[in-house]
Amino acid sequence: MPFTDLKQDNIFERRESQVRSYCRNFDTLFVKATGSTMTDADGKTYIDFLAGCSTLNYGHNDPDMKDALIAHITRDGVAHGLDMYTDAKADWLSAFEDYILKPRGMDDYKIMMTGPTGTNAVEAAVKLARKVTKRNNVIAFTNGFHGMTMGALALTGNAGKRAGAGMGGSGLNGTTHMPYANAFGEDIDTIEQIEMLLENSSSGVDAPAAFIFEPIQGEGGLNAASIEWMQGIARLAKKHGALLIVDDIQSGCGRSGKYFGFEEAGIKPDIVTQAKSLSGMGLPFACVLLKKEHDIWKPAEHNGTFRGNNHAFVTARVALEKFWKDDAFEKDVAKKADILHAGLKDIADMIDGAKLKGRGMMQGVDVGSGELASDICSRAFEKGLIIETSGADGEVVKVLAPLTTPVDMFEKGLDILKSATSDALSSFKIAAE
Repeated sequence: MPFTDLKQDNIFERRESQVRSYCRNFDTLFVKATGSTMTDADGKTYIDFLAGCSTLNYGHNDPDMKDALIAHITRDGVAHGLDMYTDAKADWLSAFEDYILKPRGMDDYKIMMTGPTGTNAVEAAVKLARKVTKRNNVIAFTNGFHGMTMGALALTGNAGKRAGAGMGGSGLNGTTHMPYANAFGEDIDTIEQIEMLLENSSSGVDAPAAFIFEPIQGEGGLNAASIEWMQGIARLAKKHGALLIVDDIQSGCGRSGKYFGFEEAGIKPDIVTQAKSLSGMGLPFACVLLKKEHDIWKPAEHNGTFRGNNHAFVTARVALEKFWKDDAFEKDVAKKADILHAGLKDIADMIDGAKLKGRGMMQGVDVGSGELASDICSRAFEKGLIIETSGADGEVVKVLAPLTTPVDMFEKGLDILKSATSDALSSFKIAAE
């Protein structure tokens, strides 16, 4: 059915909840997705600079992952197995051990399968930290985003997201929010501020069970923590007997330039959360990496019906074997990150006061206004580019293109973004006059 007819039928408006969001900015019916493109019912193809909000780091429908999944299904491979032993799980665990953990000196980590989304992994991480330390307070950071279930939402800073819980936020407790890296500008050391509060017995800050941070804040506006800041938080956690949780859900799987967003800092978190691009193909899959000494759960003390998606195990194994067996992919991502930085700098130079944000293939431009950023993204969509905003007020135009995007297509997408920015600025200038 053509999308125009479907809109007249209005099935989405009639039956889908008001809570839907992305579709409001991308008002078309998508019917096909390949690599770094999506095609709608009218045959228009769009370059995808959203990638499922960093869930499709390897693009849509990677052919090798697709072939492996089809073969698994065709032979009646296990689809759902609770947390039973399956060949698909064994193969993924072995690949993750060989290609990710051992090369990074992380052989002392266990892997815990959680429910299939990032917020499930965060909930498990926080529960475990509280169980290990026998403390309640968790220190999170300004502009952080960790998920939409109650525990993860308590860690999240965004007022709009928190409002979704109702109760005036009264159910979102057990956390203390501290200033993230450069929260008050580059000249103010937030590590020093946090340390002062923790060492002051009258600060009102309870001894923490854990610190949790994102190496690059995706929803918070692409604020990127420096190596020194990440090392400082790791030091504070150890000094105060707290666990260090790194939420690498959006910045992981190569998005930051390395497999893990914290790698360059040389730290070894107590717990790491992973989801989004973990499956390689957009299938729901999340897990928690934890140091062996913290693996104190009793059997089924934390569980979930869908912990361990066997279809995701299949595609995730292929992703590891295809992209992480050596450093070739990482080097290719670094080259594209340079192209992205240069393209975004051209855009930032067009706007008074604009700032570049982020790191690796997780970069954007703070254009200073949510209204302007939204207009740029809307015009980009009209021109054939899918891209979104982030930040406290939606002021950052955020690029999350698949890491596998061909260079010519990547540059074409950036040209569309430049054109959309120019048009938006002209419109704003006319409106101001």
